[in-house]
Amino acid sequence: MASESAWFVVGIDNGGTSNNATVLDHQGRFLVDELRETPSQVAAGPDVAVAAISAAFENVLREKGVDRAAVRAVGLDSPGPASAEGVISSLGSTNFVHPAWYGFDFRGAVEAELEIPVVYNNDGNAAALYAHHVHFGDEAFARSSISLIVGTGLGGGVIEAGRVIRGAAGMAGEVGHVHIPMHGLLAEAQPLPNCNCGFVGDAESVASLTGIEKNLLPYWLTRFPDHDLARVESLSDAAKLVRGYGDANDAMAVEIFTQQAIALGRLLTIVSNLFDPDAYFLGGGVVEASPTFREWYLATVRANTSLRKEQLERVTFALIPELDMAGARGAAIAAAEWSRLTQG
Repeated sequence: MASESAWFVVGIDNGGTSNNATVLDHQGRFLVDELRETPSQVAAGPDVAVAAISAAFENVLREKGVDRAAVRAVGLDSPGPASAEGVISSLGSTNFVHPAWYGFDFRGAVEAELEIPVVYNNDGNAAALYAHHVHFGDEAFARSSISLIVGTGLGGGVIEAGRVIRGAAGMAGEVGHVHIPMHGLLAEAQPLPNCNCGFVGDAESVASLTGIEKNLLPYWLTRFPDHDLARVESLSDAAKLVRGYGDANDAMAVEIFTQQAIALGRLLTIVSNLFDPDAYFLGGGVVEASPTFREWYLATVRANTSLRKEQLERVTFALIPELDMAGARGAAIAAAEWSRLTQG
């Protein structure tokens, strides 16, 4: 049980199928060592989903024996697009397809339900914040970093002096939609890649599962017509299998992931000239593979990031640790920092 002087924050990572919750104490210790997942029920609409977040909150406090009255704040993260204040896009999103989500004040609704201050970040920013603080520890508030998270799309986050850079409308860190040079990246006769956002030749159009499905796999199957994946009926299903082939050092998969890594390196080159961070972090499903594959992928990204000599002497390239827990933990770190700034 907590002493009267102790205080806590709760971090809740909201996803398409589950909520993951954690607890952080006033000394910076996480009380939860593993995933604590409960159904998110976002497909049923905001009312049901907010109630599910409340249940996840109560469950993790009960499990850890933490008094509700000792919780100063809750950190919430979710997929975007959403504003810096946690209002879901008026067009909805991949996860928030129920019409009632469009333009919904997610942060405000959770705060009203829990009657505790809620601090919102998108999931990419939350994971980036966790990676930054784990890597730099006591130096976190004197350092900067950029995180790239390769999943269905390409997300990420920018951290300066230990805090998330959100931007005027909460869109800072939307690294997937930065245009990158395609010369020397694309193979002979390979079409320019299209992104779901409508852009042509942005980073996400190559470095994402969607990029594999829409752009990379259709082209490379014309170069490897006898490949096993040519016999998979759905391109969507085939795209999800590419990582496994990459793990096995399959020739076509290596071509695909090499193009992705080159794209990420070119994106980080742009970042290095705009932001010049202390560290570059990489995470997502693409590196949830064997150590050999993920180290090769990270090394290929680094080899294609053009840095100046002065930068090379100072920067770090690393994988985001414990990515399945990074969202909830990053959300909790943001809530703890808010609490210290507002309540001492």
